[in-house]
Amino acid sequence: MIATLTALTVAAVVAPAVMWWLDTKGFYLIALAPAAALAWVLLHWPTGGRPRVETVEWVPRLHMTFVMRMDTLSAILSVLILGIGALVLCYCAHYFDEMRPRVAVFGGEMLAFAAAMFGLVISDNMLVLYVFWEATTVLSFLLVGFYGVRASSRRAATQALLVTTLGGLAMLGGIIALGTRTGSYLLSDLIAHPPSNSVYVDVAIAAILVGALSKSAIVPLHFWLPGAMAAPTPVSAYLHAAAMVKAGVYLVARLAPGFAHLPVWQVLVLGLGALTMLVGGWRSLRELDLKLILAFGTVSQLGFLMVLVGFGDANVALAGLAMLCAHALFKAALFMVVGIIDHSTGTRDLRKLARLGQRMPVLALVAAVAAASMAGLPFTLGFVGKETAFGTIWSSGALSTWQAHTVDLVVLVGSVITMAYSTRFLWGAFGRKVRQAPSLAVARAHLPSPLFLAPPAVLAVCGVVAGFASGWLGHLFEPYADTLATWGHPLEHLGMWHGFGLPVVFSAIAIVAGVLTFLVVRSQRDHLFVHKPIVNADRVYDAVLRTIDAVSLAITRNTQRGSLPITQGVILATAVVLPMSALFSGARRAVDPRGFDAPTQAVVALLMLAAAIGVVLLRNRLAAVLAIGLNGYGCVFLFARHGAPDLALTQALVETLTLVIFVLVLRKLPAETRHHRPPALHRLTRAIIAVAIGGTFVALAYFAAAARSARPLQSIIPDVAYSVGHGANAVNVLLVDIRAWDTLGEVSVLIVAATGVASMVFRNRRFGAAPRVADATAQDDDLLIPSERTTWLLGSDLRDPRHRSLVLEATTRLVFPTMVVLSVFFFYAGHNSPGGGFAGGLTMGLALVLRYLAGGRYELGEALPLEAGTILGTGLAISGGTAVASLFLGAPALSSAMIEVTLPVLGEIHLVTAMFFDLGIYLIVVGLVLDILRSLGARLDVEAGAR
Repeated sequence: MIATLTALTVAAVVAPAVMWWLDTKGFYLIALAPAAALAWVLLHWPTGGRPRVETVEWVPRLHMTFVMRMDTLSAILSVLILGIGALVLCYCAHYFDEMRPRVAVFGGEMLAFAAAMFGLVISDNMLVLYVFWEATTVLSFLLVGFYGVRASSRRAATQALLVTTLGGLAMLGGIIALGTRTGSYLLSDLIAHPPSNSVYVDVAIAAILVGALSKSAIVPLHFWLPGAMAAPTPVSAYLHAAAMVKAGVYLVARLAPGFAHLPVWQVLVLGLGALTMLVGGWRSLRELDLKLILAFGTVSQLGFLMVLVGFGDANVALAGLAMLCAHALFKAALFMVVGIIDHSTGTRDLRKLARLGQRMPVLALVAAVAAASMAGLPFTLGFVGKETAFGTIWSSGALSTWQAHTVDLVVLVGSVITMAYSTRFLWGAFGRKVRQAPSLAVARAHLPSPLFLAPPAVLAVCGVVAGFASGWLGHLFEPYADTLATWGHPLEHLGMWHGFGLPVVFSAIAIVAGVLTFLVVRSQRDHLFVHKPIVNADRVYDAVLRTIDAVSLAITRNTQRGSLPITQGVILATAVVLPMSALFSGARRAVDPRGFDAPTQAVVALLMLAAAIGVVLLRNRLAAVLAIGLNGYGCVFLFARHGAPDLALTQALVETLTLVIFVLVLRKLPAETRHHRPPALHRLTRAIIAVAIGGTFVALAYFAAAARSARPLQSIIPDVAYSVGHGANAVNVLLVDIRAWDTLGEVSVLIVAATGVASMVFRNRRFGAAPRVADATAQDDDLLIPSERTTWLLGSDLRDPRHRSLVLEATTRLVFPTMVVLSVFFFYAGHNSPGGGFAGGLTMGLALVLRYLAGGRYELGEALPLEAGTILGTGLAISGGTAVASLFLGAPALSSAMIEVTLPVLGEIHLVTAMFFDLGIYLIVVGLVLDILRSLGARLDVEAGAR
């Protein structure tokens, strides 16, 4: 199964290239992929009630393990997905007249959708199922929005995406709730051992059903499906008839053995399903577009299928599986027929089609056979499913007598409407309409090729053949039916004829009343459908979106006024109110606050408090920044005092570099803030927010420490760092081994931030190394300013003597090599001693800062004549490459190993592979500092005309 799924995925990737190579005939070649997968399913059909199971570990700690399980239900859906998918791809070869880039990608998207649906129906792990579920959502968005230049296509794609995604999020919440409650995320375990009834389980099941109902277009979430008819007809024939909309039906059928008895299930599945059957059928009688008639008919049939598969009765479930297969066959065929009509005549409006059956008799015959199955006429699989449903629902014990009879009568009324819109479809597409000659569109129509007609013809014939082979199909379906209760009735077998009885009577009523309904609607249409429906889900959707837009604009107007203090105040106030409300509304453990461990801590705390107050009072920007830095250096002391020299070192380096960046920016700002003071109320508000933020973090820290119920992680990390990460410095091992994924993500964000800052400052091409002295001399000899001072740094000769400092230049000349060596030492020693790639990179960065401050922008080019982007990219490539290298060596990504070698002079050397990841971090930090110095330093110097 996993190999088949992988093969389909690979085929989807290479499909666009195949399409470009073979033009539209490439659809035939890529159709071989689902056809081959279909052959595999048929050859490995689960027999004897024994499912096939394959397991591949992925992220077991997150329960994300690929557990693929193919039983009878999965196999049935797989045959429909793969078989109809192959036929639809063959149909596409003639539907599209020419090859375009979007058509080539379309072929890959259709194959990818087939792979996602196949993965969905064979996934036993609910979390993995959800991944495939959302993959179908994204792919359907792309397929529905095929005609992206049309506003209607963009709206339909967005509408389908929003509705099904929101339903999927609700379903994810229900999956997590059930998995947490039962301790297993496997569907097989959940059905075999369903949790006991409770409000918790009811809410979880309701959340899952919201996802299923939204995917299968059940009222009130049905409106996206008719809108999706803006997609090309192959998409409608596949996604909206045979595949995507069946996902919700499949999930309901899968969960029915364990949860069909719940009241919330019966209300949502049976109640809304029955209502959908009526609403969708009636709406189809209003439409004039053949595709919309089928679309609302699909909505109606999906409601019918929900009732059958969610009933909770084995016999009704057999009828449901029969109707599931019948619906996929006849509805895909009819959508293809509409596509051929549209392709040949240029219209789908039934008012513009007259005597098309006379012009295209073969197409009319194919449509009539498929529509007969949709209407439930004898000798078709649709007739078998509907007859079985009539009889089994009436006598089922899954519901009370009056409930079962009510549902059966609703199904009967829905069947009457189905017969009516089936007749109306055939009459609208192929009827003579009391005209002596064909309509203009029909007269100009070109005849479809036999290969264009073949896919719908095959599906229509299969609907009839399956009807005669219903007994054999019933034996294939029964292993699934055996998972449900029979409620005291023996399991019936599917068949074309079970004698005279209630089903025959109901079928006769449905046929006769359906034809009469069609005649009444045809004659009274101008009176029945004059006014728009009072309640229209599509208009409700638009109203909801408008309301959300209005609310968001109101919130934005009141919170985002272009004032930085107001914006920060809203953010910080939210950060106080929400966490503290959750903290004090829930259960908490009593805290036991501790005082200072030593008098020095109190002294440092007072200095930090004084600095914080000074930040508020000082008007000089540089003085305020230095006061902020004093807080940072106070943290350095506290870290060192508590035995964390590595944190102290890193904090000191970060604080120093941050101060330098502040100074670089402040050079372009006035020295002091504005002279007029803000109102007293504003100052009081800011003070309250500031104190509240500080108090919030203190409270969260205290309560988090008090809530600890297991062994502190701090007592485990040193041993784990040494035994797993092969290092004595727990902080560095955490960064480069245990949580290396987090570190890789963080440095990626740093690169994006550096790129963003530099792009805003440079505003155009920002690549290239920092300028060097030789470049400046070659370009402009006047830049050299004669000076009698000793040249300690080459770049200093290009600076104004008024801006030079002999002491700083001489000190830099002596200190810079030491700082470089120190940075390399921190890098190499960091795995076992304070330091590491981050600390080493910061030290090297500060060395570059010193060279820039002493010698200017040309000295920066002399210190490191490399492009910042090259250093950043190299560092990211090295860090990311270690993950790939680990996989090639058969180890988990970003895992480290010890390499021991003995050299003649150096002796025994222990090399940890995490050092290469740390080297990437080192280069990224150096590149980041160089980028900042070039953008906030050298670039601003150029714009200001400084030397």
